Amino acid sequence: MGIYEEQAACAFKPIHDNPIVLDFTGCKYLGVVHQILKEKFGLPDYYGENWDALWDCLRYLFDEKQKVEIRGYGTMPKELQQECVKMLQVFDDVHEDTPNVTFTVIS
Repeated sequence: MGIYEEQAACAFKPIHDNPIVLDFTGCKYLGVVHQILKEKFGLPDYYGENWDALWDCLRYLFDEKQKVEIRGYGTMPKELQQECVKMLQVFDDVHEDTPNVTFTVIS
């Protein structure tokens, strides 16, 4: 891998959507949840796919007003919903530190 490819892998991708829609409809596995988060938030390749890594990536990501809609949460298996409560806690913490970012569970 050349230097430019390495830099691209470490970079956050630009976010153009507002609101960002996280659609978890039909998700059955935690790995899929993390892939959706990585794609929609433009997280770098080194994103560790755990809740601490999500917090580390999101806490400085947003400078401007941003809305995030969470869809399909209720369609996930109960065990996955229980695990993803930690994700919702991360979102609450990010909102507390960065009030211009709002997270809303739609369904």
